[in-house]
Amino acid sequence: MNQLSESGVRIGGEVVSDGQGRRRIEAISPIDGNAFGDVLQGTADDALRAFDVAKRSFGSWSTTPVDERVATLRAIAGALRDEASVTGESSWAWLLSTETGKRLAEAQGEINFSAVYFDAFADLLEAQRDEQFSVIPGITHRVQPQAMGVVAVITPWNFPVSIPARKIAAALVAGCTVVFRAAELAALSSLRLSALIERFVPAGVVNTVLGTPADVVTPWLERVDCVSFTGSTRVGRIINEQIAPRFTPAVMELGGNASFVVLDDADINAAVDTLMIAKFRNNGQSCIGANNVLIPRSLEADFRDALTAAASSLVVGDPRDAATDLGALAPAKDPARVNSLVDDAVAAGGEALLGQTELPTSGHYAAPQFVMNAPASSTLVADEVFGPAAGIIAYDDLNEALGLQRASGYGLASYVCTQDESRADAVAAEFRAGIIGINTATPNYPGAPFGGIGLSGLGYEGGRQGLEAHQHFRTIATKTESV
Repeated sequence: MNQLSESGVRIGGEVVSDGQGRRRIEAISPIDGNAFGDVLQGTADDALRAFDVAKRSFGSWSTTPVDERVATLRAIAGALRDEASVTGESSWAWLLSTETGKRLAEAQGEINFSAVYFDAFADLLEAQRDEQFSVIPGITHRVQPQAMGVVAVITPWNFPVSIPARKIAAALVAGCTVVFRAAELAALSSLRLSALIERFVPAGVVNTVLGTPADVVTPWLERVDCVSFTGSTRVGRIINEQIAPRFTPAVMELGGNASFVVLDDADINAAVDTLMIAKFRNNGQSCIGANNVLIPRSLEADFRDALTAAASSLVVGDPRDAATDLGALAPAKDPARVNSLVDDAVAAGGEALLGQTELPTSGHYAAPQFVMNAPASSTLVADEVFGPAAGIIAYDDLNEALGLQRASGYGLASYVCTQDESRADAVAAEFRAGIIGINTATPNYPGAPFGGIGLSGLGYEGGRQGLEAHQHFRTIATKTESV
C-alpha cells in the first residue's frame, strides 16, 4: 500500500488541506507497527465552523421529501456494496484491515454490513406514518415526527466504517444534519466513508472534523441538538455530564460484558463453534463479544477438550493473509493489557487452557487464551476484556450463572446455547441485556434495535427505535365540526 495522506477536516463539501495551525498524526498499522500514512487534524475553529455549516444546512435537508432522502440512502448503500466488492491493495477493505488489524474478510464484511444500515433505515422511513386519533368528540389529533437538528456523531476505532454508518444513516434519514468525529486510531477508514457519503448528500449535510476531544467534541456538545456516541462507559459518563445542563438527548452505546451461557443439554461442538465466533470476531475487540463463559459442571471436561482443540488451531498473523484466523490488536498497548488480565486470573487460581501460540515478531499481537476456573471477581470475568481472551466458570446451579451475568452492571449482549427452545427463552428472559443470541454469535440486525442498559448505555441504534432517537414528535389537535 502506498503512503496515504488525508485531511480529517471536511466541511461544507470542501476538504481543508491547509496545515497552518493544524497538526498531522501518523497512521500506524498494528500489523507491523509501521506508519503507512498521516491525517491532518482539525482545530476548535474548524469544529465551530462545521457546526455552523450543519446548522445552516438543516432547514433544507430536514424538508427534503421522504422519497428523495430514501433514494439518497439507497444510493449510498449501493456505492458501499460496490466498494466492498473491490479487492487488492488499493481497496477500502485492504485499508481497513491494514489500519485496524482485522481480517480482510471481516473488513469486506464490515463495508457490506454498512450498506445494510443505509437500506434498512430507508425502509424504516418509508414505513413511518403520522399517527391520527379521532377519539375525543369534535377534535382530531395528529402526531408528526420532526427531525431533531444537528447530530454529533462520535465513534471508536474498532468498527470505523459500520459504527459511523449506522449512526449517520439514522441521522440522515430522520432529516438531521451531522458533525462527525472519528477515532484517530482508524481515521483513514472513517474518512473514506465521509467522502463517499458526501458524493450523495448536499454540501454541508455531513461535516467531518478529526481532532482532540477538547478541540472538537467539547464545542459540539455545547451546541448540538443530539449526541450519538459509541465508546467506553468512562467516556460516556463524561459526555453525559457535559450535555446534562442543556438536556441534550443522546444515544450512548457503551461497554459490554457479555456472558456466554451453555446449558446442560447443549450440543458441545455447536456451542464451541458459536463461541469461537462470539469471542474471536474482530480479534475479540467487539462490544458484543463473549466476555466470560459459563458452562455446567457436567459438561466441563468435554467442553474443555472441544474448545482446546478448536482454539489451539487458530493462526495468528497478518490479517490480509487468507490463512490467518486472528489479526493484530489496533491499540499498541492492548497485547500487554490482555496478557496482564490473563496472568492475574491465573495467579488468582485459574488455569490457562491453551499452550503457547506462535506470534509475529513485529506488530501488536496477543495470543488467544481461555482461563479455566477464573475467579468471578477477576477483571478477566467481571469487566470488559476487549481482546482474544476470556475466563471460563463451571457452574452447578444455573441460577448462579444467571446471577453472575446480571451482577456486572453491564447490559449490552449475552448468549445462550441449548437444544431446548423453551429453555432458551426462559434464560433469555433472565438476562440483563439488550441483545441476546440463542445458538448464534451474530445477533445484530440493522432493522432491529441495538442498545443496552445499565453501564452499557442508553437509547438505541438500528430499528424503528434508532430512527426515532433522532426525531421529536409534535401533536397537532384540530377542532372539527360538532356532531
